[in-house]
Amino acid sequence: MAGKLTAAQGTGILLVTANVGSLFEDPENLQKTWLREFYQTVQSQKPHFLAVHCQEVGGKNYEASMSHVDSFVKELLSSDAMKEYSRARVYLDENYKSQEHFTALGSFYFIHESLKNIQQFDFKAKKFRKVVGKETCSETLESTPSLEKEKFPQDYFPESKWSRKGFIRTRWALADCAFDLVNIHLFHDASNLVAWEKSPSVYSGTRQKALDYNQDPSLITDQRYEKLPYFVFGDFNFRLDSKQVIESLCSTATMQTVRAADTNEVDKLIFRESDNDRKVVLQLEKKLFNYVNQDVFRENNGTSLLEFDKELSVFKDRLHELEISFPPSYPYSEDCSQGKEYMNTRCPAWCDRILMSASARDLVLKPENEEKSIVYDNIGPNVCMGDHKPVFLSFRITTGAGKPNANKHKCCVVQ
Repeated sequence: MAGKLTAAQGTGILLVTANVGSLFEDPENLQKTWLREFYQTVQSQKPHFLAVHCQEVGGKNYEASMSHVDSFVKELLSSDAMKEYSRARVYLDENYKSQEHFTALGSFYFIHESLKNIQQFDFKAKKFRKVVGKETCSETLESTPSLEKEKFPQDYFPESKWSRKGFIRTRWALADCAFDLVNIHLFHDASNLVAWEKSPSVYSGTRQKALDYNQDPSLITDQRYEKLPYFVFGDFNFRLDSKQVIESLCSTATMQTVRAADTNEVDKLIFRESDNDRKVVLQLEKKLFNYVNQDVFRENNGTSLLEFDKELSVFKDRLHELEISFPPSYPYSEDCSQGKEYMNTRCPAWCDRILMSASARDLVLKPENEEKSIVYDNIGPNVCMGDHKPVFLSFRITTGAGKPNANKHKCCVVQ
């Protein structure tokens, strides 16, 4: 598939993030489509090193879905489409009985047979080890030396109620170049009505606090290990600024507030055209975002709404992203015949992202990288992939920037 490495060609890297919770609700239909589209992306991008960060592995009920998870992993490891990936590492957080540890994260790494010089870091021994064969780790990941796993502190969770949110970090060295990969899942918006109350929303603040925690120097760039470039990719649950986007979409509408009879709390907001027979433009409830014209989220890939995508701006000095040119990645319909339609549960947003440190961005945007060799896009744009469309970043690392060294990786020095 990828062919023999040459110095000019460099090492093809493919990073994928996918919230796969839907796949385990309907494995017979959704999983087959998802895998087909995923394999097509692998075949078109031809990576030598492939990292797939999954969130919500097992869906809403992990215990009931364990067998589906096993078959999903087995298919990925043994399929014809992946047969040239002779080495693999799979890390599954399956400890669903432990509320204080369970994240439902799954990190998959595949290495092409032509890629000879690759190592993975042992965080306990503080050294790189050669990657041989295929291994799956699904017991308590807390004691696995090849990764670091954290669940966010309990007081970070809304109302201090545990949910499956945290991150997993691995470290890799290709020839003379090393980097960290972080799989992350941040907090969602529990209520559209609460998200609408102020700008930025209370949920945005909760995500910012959690991402701040992940980016704390004592965790990601601490003194225990050499500082390296890092990629953070997962379901950030970033949302458009609800108050501002609704005010923009409903600028000429009048708002009606409907309150619950028993509690007098706001139950529903209805935005109507001032004229035009007072047509309903938007109906907003806790878990309903029913806007009259979904095309606004699809036309020109919805990029006119990027001005309301503000959550990353707080981290602009620490985290970087390539230009987004694909539609909001969530919440798509889970109906197999509605591959391009959004559910009317939430305002569509770019939840699934691939972010990077400044030094990692320099690695991606090397002068010798032809612009066309860098692709930041979604997977399965025209078919149903579940409620999230996976997002990928494909690029190449030119080898030979420095001589291999067990301790220093010259092309990856953090300035």
